[in-house]
Amino acid sequence: MISAVPPDDAARQRKKLVDWFLRRHDGQWAPEDEQAFQKWMAASDNHRAYTQWEADWNSIDAMPQASADRLRAMVAADRQTRPTAQLTSALQPRLQGMVVPARRRTLAAGFAMAGIGGVAVASGWLGWRYVQSTPLYEQAFNTPKGQQSEATLPDGSTLRLDTATSLKTTYYRDRREIHLAEGQALFSVLPDAERPFRVIANDVVITVVGTRFSVRLTPDVPGRGGVEVVVQEGRVRISQKSLTQETRGSSSQKTREQTFELTAGQSLVFAVDGSPPRQGTVPAGGFASWRSARLSFSDVPLREALAEMDRYADLGISTVDPAAASLRLTGTFDLRDVAGTRKLLANALPIKLERGESGLELRSAR
Repeated sequence: MISAVPPDDAARQRKKLVDWFLRRHDGQWAPEDEQAFQKWMAASDNHRAYTQWEADWNSIDAMPQASADRLRAMVAADRQTRPTAQLTSALQPRLQGMVVPARRRTLAAGFAMAGIGGVAVASGWLGWRYVQSTPLYEQAFNTPKGQQSEATLPDGSTLRLDTATSLKTTYYRDRREIHLAEGQALFSVLPDAERPFRVIANDVVITVVGTRFSVRLTPDVPGRGGVEVVVQEGRVRISQKSLTQETRGSSSQKTREQTFELTAGQSLVFAVDGSPPRQGTVPAGGFASWRSARLSFSDVPLREALAEMDRYADLGISTVDPAAASLRLTGTFDLRDVAGTRKLLANALPIKLERGESGLELRSAR
């Protein structure tokens, strides 16, 4: 059974958002406040949430009575079916009569309600959004180095987590979300047209209804620091939002969004430096090959290959000679056999492994 979980992190974010909103509208806004606000808005999640809040707020006064009636009926129905998502009595005057009080008084009411459940609700519409944003299910998953795990979600969708992976699953009434903090995961998603499935990695959002795909985010691995998406079945939509300076030397910012669509057998790799993403194809048998802990490299710098191997196993190599680090490696390695992997490395490249004080030292044999 799906149970409601208090959204502590989301509540704190909304409370901070409302605090900024009120301060910007109270007539006491100083230049240093604007600088601090722009610094806070530099985070894409904060920028997206604040922009949505302003749009919702501006739509309140223009809401027609028919929409108000529908909203009131939706909230009433949701309160009957979701007793854990009760609206406070402070919302009822707004819902019953949809009376729009003075903007200053409404702002004060919204701020006062920021302490109720840690979430500010300043109107019936924002109250309904709060109900919709209350998680029905939350679960964090983590795998340590060298291990993989599988999990089945409440709707029957499944996850396969690679080594050193951390993610959080949150189900809402209208969507299913995965926040990938680090690592790599394979998703087998059951269709639900009313609740799309989204995977969020940095500023990249992958949206599907039902499909099979993998997402990777390994910022500490050289050459593999950007978000990578590979599709095995179905179709996915990918979007990336980023903040850009409107003019050179200006402190004002705007949001730029790129969208892509991938079908089965396609991949998309986002660059760390902001250059255009690279679209490619998945070779036969190459989808999520990491499930068997076998890694294949094709003309890859040794330093990058070793960093990738280190995600799965400790090879015992303490130092790498810069001359050897630039050598190009091609081959397939089973990281479940550490000794065998070291032997294959020595056979594949002109290198030698020597015992040092802190471990093995990898040097060029040339």
